[in-house]
Formats: sequence, C-alpha cells, structure tokens
Amino acid sequence: MGDELKKMYRTVMDDHFPPEIKIFFGDQTLTYRKRTWRIPDPTGELIEKGLRYGENPGQEAALYELLDGNLDIGKCRFIGPGSGLVSAISEADMLQSGKHPGKINLTDVDNALNIMKYLVSGPAVVIVKHNNPCGVAYGATLADAYEKADMADRIAAFGGCALFNRPMDRATAERVSENYLEVVAAPDFEEGTVEILSKRANLRIIRVPRMDRLSEYAQQRFVDFKSLMDGGIIVQQSPLNRILSAEDFTLASSQFGGKTYTIERRPTEDELADMLFGWQVEQGVTSNSVIYVKHGVTVGIGTGEQDRVGVAEIAIFKAYTKYADAVCFRKHGVSYKELEIMADKGEKDRGLIEEIDQETQDAKGGLVDASMVSDAFFPFRDGVDVAIRQGIRAIVQPGGSLRDFEVIEACNEADPQVTMVFTGQRAFKH
Repeated sequence: MGDELKKMYRTVMDDHFPPEIKIFFGDQTLTYRKRTWRIPDPTGELIEKGLRYGENPGQEAALYELLDGNLDIGKCRFIGPGSGLVSAISEADMLQSGKHPGKINLTDVDNALNIMKYLVSGPAVVIVKHNNPCGVAYGATLADAYEKADMADRIAAFGGCALFNRPMDRATAERVSENYLEVVAAPDFEEGTVEILSKRANLRIIRVPRMDRLSEYAQQRFVDFKSLMDGGIIVQQSPLNRILSAEDFTLASSQFGGKTYTIERRPTEDELADMLFGWQVEQGVTSNSVIYVKHGVTVGIGTGEQDRVGVAEIAIFKAYTKYADAVCFRKHGVSYKELEIMADKGEKDRGLIEEIDQETQDAKGGLVDASMVSDAFFPFRDGVDVAIRQGIRAIVQPGGSLRDFEVIEACNEADPQVTMVFTGQRAFKH
C-alpha cells in the first residue's frame, strides 16, 4: 500500500476538460484557454500537460486563462485579459517545474499574491500553507523578511509556498535553500539564484508575470464562482479592502444606553503600522479568524474557527508553540518536538526544555505589545479579554456589534490601557 500511495502522488493526471471554455453573462462573452505546459515524461520526451491534479490525487483539474472579453456589472469593471498573474504563468516562467504543479500549488501562490498586493512598504515575504498564511513579514532586506516569516512558524512553513515581492537575490536564495518548500515565487531571479535554489530538485521555482504591477490589483475586483453540490453556482464580486493606509482607521467609539463609549488611548505610530499590516494580512486568512502581529511580523494566526473567543485562544496557543520552537531552534539547532524526544531518551538534559518553556512564558509567546486583528466584530468582550491578559496593546476590528461598548470598556480598563480602531468593514473569506 505504501508504494501505491507514493506512486499516486507522483502521477500527473490526464484531464478531460476542454481546451477552451466560454462563459456568457447576458450579452457579454468571456473566452478562456486551458493552460498547459510542455514537460518531460519518464523517457525525457516532451509532452503537453495541464495541472498535475486537483486538491487530491484522483481529482482532475484544469487552469484557464482569460483570453477575450470582460465584465461590466453594476458599474463595476472586473480584471480583464492581459492582466494575468498565476493563470499567465508560461513554460518560460517555470524556471524549475520540480514536481509538476497541481491546483494547491497555484492557489497557494494566488492567495499569497492576494496578501502581497497590499504590502508595499518594503521587502516582504508571504509563506502560505493550505491556502492560509503561516508566516508574513516585512524586513530590512528580502533575506531578513524571509528569515522573520520563516521563523514565525517554521513548522507550518515546511513544504509551503513562499512568495517574495522583490527579485530573488543570492543571500535570500542561500537562506531559502536550507529549507524544504514546495514553491518559491518572485517577480524575477537574479543571476545565480536559480542554481542555488535548484539544490532542491522537486522545488517549483516560478517567476510571476506582472508582479511589478501587483499593487494595481488592490482596488480591482474579480468574479468569484462557487459551485454547489447540486450543480448550482453562486457568483459574487471579490471584496475591496477599504483600509489602504492608517488614516482609514476610525478610533473605536460606540453608543449604548444614551452614553458614548470611546477608546481613551490613541494608537502610536508603531501600533498603527502593525494594525495596518495585520489587517492587510487578514485579507488572505480563512474566517472565522484572529491573528496577532508585532513589528511587521505575524506572531500567531488562528484560522477557520467557529467562535471568536475560541480562535483568539487558538492563535495565542500557536504563538506560544511557535515562539518556543523558534527559541529551541536558534539555541540548539533542532525543533522543540525533537528536543523533547531527545530528552525522553536521555540524550539531552530535560532542563533545556524547562528553560525554553520559562523563556516562552516570560515573553508570553511574543504577544507582549503585539496587535490583535479580528476579521469580524467581537460579539462579547471575552475575545479581547483573553488577548489583553497576554499583554497585547492594540486591536483592529470591524466594529458594529451591539456590545462594542463592552469591548471598549475592556480596553480602557486594561492596565496598561489598550487602544482599538474600527475598519468599518468585515473581512470574511470562505
């Protein structure tokens, strides 16, 4: 069975999707072409293939690029032909195809781009795993940004997709080559970097066309299709993030019982920068979510939970776990879990684990002075109370709950006081 499973994952499936599709919206016609690439088969002969497979082996899949037509719906003109990012990736852009790319590889790149289109303040890296960010960071250099994004969650980054908003340089490539990734994508690759990255034979190295104009996508919509089990389709506009600068935030204020409740402490410039960064990252996180950020780096990311206080607690747990692992790796060159196993076998002193645990507790998982980001309002104050106990100093959330006044009170009662801003819009992603 083991050999059969391995063979299943190596298989590049044939698909039975047509080479071209047309979609009609009233009197508007959209024409799409199936994207294929010429890849070598086991004998070395070049063959035409589309996606490796869908979300799992055994699921046929196809990638289509818009060739002709556009949509004008409700005074909204969507992204049109010639704007391609992922769907425009050609053989020339696949600098190393590694294992032939499948659906998940390209949707990971796409969601990383969905976050990166807002990150314009400097060198930045987005690492995505299973279509959710696991580490996002700004840095003084691209290598610095990668180091921070990777160490934010080394565990989840293993086998992930890393997107860079600057051309790959040698220093960054050397650092990247130390880790196992499925995909590395960037606007370009400087001389010698592909050779460094190619030490990982199965790595997909992709140059993404038009990344130099990525910020233009921040205020452009696309059409989102959701196919239902019964063959039905839900069509919606993609969201627009109205928070493009810190000036777009509103200091939290609410009225209840004839009284106005307002946040007493205004955010500092550093807090505003982190809240803006966090809200931008939030655009690519599966809801119901809460994330924590600090100094332009994600600290803990909680995704896809059913209740708000629960996801706030999960993100705290993840922050502690990732912080301990990062400390362990920097000091001992192994993961926290590996050190535990070695201690259980008597190969390492268990006191090393205790030291890491104490350091993590003292730093509260890196959450002291961090900012909390929520993709929807807090229905009760318990969600912010659990974060305030960890030392967070700022909160960004949509606002609009009947109990906003309770959340504002929780921030004002905290010692030291916590500041909070509203975005005026929700950021759900399903």
